[in-house]
Amino acid sequence: MHFHLTAGQDHENTALLPLLEGADENVTDAEGEPIAWPLALAGDKGYRADWIDQTLLELDIQPVIPSKENQNRNDRPVEFDREAYRRRNIIERLIGWLKECRRIFSRFEKTAKNFGGMIKMAFIQRYLMLCTT
Repeated sequence: MHFHLTAGQDHENTALLPLLEGADENVTDAEGEPIAWPLALAGDKGYRADWIDQTLLELDIQPVIPSKENQNRNDRPVEFDREAYRRRNIIERLIGWLKECRRIFSRFEKTAKNFGGMIKMAFIQRYLMLCTT
């Protein structure tokens, strides 16, 4: 649907809002209405924050994020869906495949724009391989 590049020292969760805004803008029909929108969003414990739960719930997205060890699970507005969290491995495998692409893994591109273009090319190649098999 969409990806968002950040600086290497930035935490992943700082890209959540730009990522969702970009997904909202990129996957639309002729009238500008969203065609695809996530029903749930899975993340690891690094995404466990009240503001993330609240933002996702406001967007009608079910947060599938485990609680941290030092947090009370009953304080959260949502129940943790263990089965949905297990399906997160689909994305983890996709990222693993993406890292097998040498040009992306070693980041030969100097600018974020060119690097983003290589990521798009890798996804196009992956899509075409899946369509022809």
